[in-house]
Amino acid sequence: MTNLLSPSAMGTDRVRVDGAAKVTGRARYACEHPVPHPVYLHPLQATIARGTVRELHTDDATALPGVLTVLTPFNAPPLETGTDAELEILQSPEVAFRGQLIGAVLAETPEIARQAAGLVRARYDREPHDVTLSADRDDLYAPEVVNPSLPTDTHDGDPDAAFAAAQRAVEATYTTPMLHNNPMEPHATIAIWDSDGLTLYDSTQGVHAMREVVTSVFGLEPDQVRVLAPYVGGGFGSKGTPHANLVLAVLAAKRTAGRPVKFAVTRQQMFSFVGYRTPTIQRVRLGADADGRLVSISNDVVEQTARIKEFAEQTGVPARSMYAAPNRRTTHRLAALDVPVPSWMRAPGECPGMFAPEVAMDELAEACGLDPIELRVRNEPETDPDSGLPFSSRNLVACLREGARRFGWDRRPRLPRSTLDGGWWVGTGVASSSYPVHSAPGSSATVRATGGGRYEVLIGAVDIGTGAWTVLTQIAADALAVPAERVDVRIGDTDLPEATVAGGSSGTTNWGSAIVEAAREFRQKFGADPHPGDELTAGMPELPGHERFAMRAFGAQFAEVRVNADTGEVRVPRLLGVFAAGRILNPRTARSQFIGGMTMGLSMALHEESVVDERFGFVVNHDLAEYHIASCADVASVQAHWLDEHDPHVNPMGSKGIGEIGIVGTAAAVANAAYHATGVRVRDLPIKADEFLEEAR
Repeated sequence: MTNLLSPSAMGTDRVRVDGAAKVTGRARYACEHPVPHPVYLHPLQATIARGTVRELHTDDATALPGVLTVLTPFNAPPLETGTDAELEILQSPEVAFRGQLIGAVLAETPEIARQAAGLVRARYDREPHDVTLSADRDDLYAPEVVNPSLPTDTHDGDPDAAFAAAQRAVEATYTTPMLHNNPMEPHATIAIWDSDGLTLYDSTQGVHAMREVVTSVFGLEPDQVRVLAPYVGGGFGSKGTPHANLVLAVLAAKRTAGRPVKFAVTRQQMFSFVGYRTPTIQRVRLGADADGRLVSISNDVVEQTARIKEFAEQTGVPARSMYAAPNRRTTHRLAALDVPVPSWMRAPGECPGMFAPEVAMDELAEACGLDPIELRVRNEPETDPDSGLPFSSRNLVACLREGARRFGWDRRPRLPRSTLDGGWWVGTGVASSSYPVHSAPGSSATVRATGGGRYEVLIGAVDIGTGAWTVLTQIAADALAVPAERVDVRIGDTDLPEATVAGGSSGTTNWGSAIVEAAREFRQKFGADPHPGDELTAGMPELPGHERFAMRAFGAQFAEVRVNADTGEVRVPRLLGVFAAGRILNPRTARSQFIGGMTMGLSMALHEESVVDERFGFVVNHDLAEYHIASCADVASVQAHWLDEHDPHVNPMGSKGIGEIGIVGTAAAVANAAYHATGVRVRDLPIKADEFLEEAR
């Protein structure tokens, strides 16, 4: 793959195709689609962390006017079982975690359904539960693979011996907390059974992936299920795979005589059964020679999974490829607990897995007497340390240099705790970012001439707010050599050609490559002046470069931190990122993605933490009043820049994914800046004021 598409629409700063529909309210999200005489669902959730439901007293609920029925484990329709315990709900009275779905009230209004759910009384046989993660448990185990199918452990050379002999060394343990996705639109579903089968309006990141799961769980054929998701209000990974709420809505719709069932998950329920990022405990050891060149890297990770279903976050994987060192080790160990199933959250693996090594690199820079940027430059690998393959492009050093120039790094005091400004200690920090270029077969696209020089492009992709509507229009316009205004893209429906999930920053690569191939074959067959109705469908072509090269996007994150000398309050006036992510197809939507990721990284650094009450086994700060996320007031300036990177190997567009790299490295940069400001090293997120109080006094 050597020729990139000629620039006409791609690379230009274009407004969102879907923007007007969204700001005028014409864009319908999952629960907003008009359906006749809907029934409303409110779930029943377990109030114990482990045990068995012995009885559910529903008489008071069913006596309430407007209540249609109450689903329980004792009367629910059967499912196909034995494959996915997370989804096989109401098939058994056993309780595996607090908040588990154990039933549902169906009523004429959402208010009645909620009131009736409060009238249901459950009686349990309780069992002792265990929700405590620690690195010294005696029942930790190694999973067969880590997400999605990567080796659990890697070992090259003798990292322990090299570390012991190193002239400069850092050994420390770093932790990241449980984190919960909170997209603007919580999970929501409308489920409709009729004579033709099942129709679902759902807030999902992949309509075809959802259909595949639904057909499996309910024993249906693909042509019996249609899933629509034209607009989705964010996902961050939590909507990348179906969760139990979807199954509950479909089960309920089986009991409503053809009436649609609406189930909109509440903000509080988002903390119970739709996934979360596992907490991590990372023991990092870095050894270097006197010049700061790494001789040993290891990251040994402990994290949690659910007892009923395994999910192993690939936290240690970033350390395998980031810096050159002849001796390297990464390991993953899991604790199976009585908790909900962890799942994907923006940049799974890379986000927590870059925090610990990048803070450790800052510590090593101090031990070596080197500038943190210089230390990273000295350990730049010539080839991918993990696979041995050459990089298709790797511009981390250029990102660090350009970021330093833009940020004013040369004015940075060398020693920590050097600048006190109006009662605030001031410091700056840096960290690297990296995210792999993912691709997967399975996407197809249809190009159809509609007359008057216009085209329709059909693909079952989903835009979760990232700008896919717009970028896919630009890609199609370039491939067809017509203005973007002549292209109408249709997405978000299983009646359209199959498409992969919007996840792993892979959407543009997978869907765009399929569109380019369909457009190429269309023009070969019909020429530049097709007849109305001419159409052609083609699948995503092979991308041979992915077998010959290591492919990653890179970035450099910079942060300024101010810590109040009296109270320990932490403020971040500035964030700046510079990224090398292939060809930027739309600067407007790209900048939005980078800034959004960086803001989420700031949220991780300063605020986000799901606090579990171990006595009861549930998250106590389960709303946006107490689960704090970053807002505009938390940072005065967020700047995202990028390099013009030419990489003809990644895909026909020359683009790399940008949805997730912005969050990677941000928290480490903030933590490193906090150390530079105060001389206090923070290794546990989120950063809290009391970390600095002893020094402040």
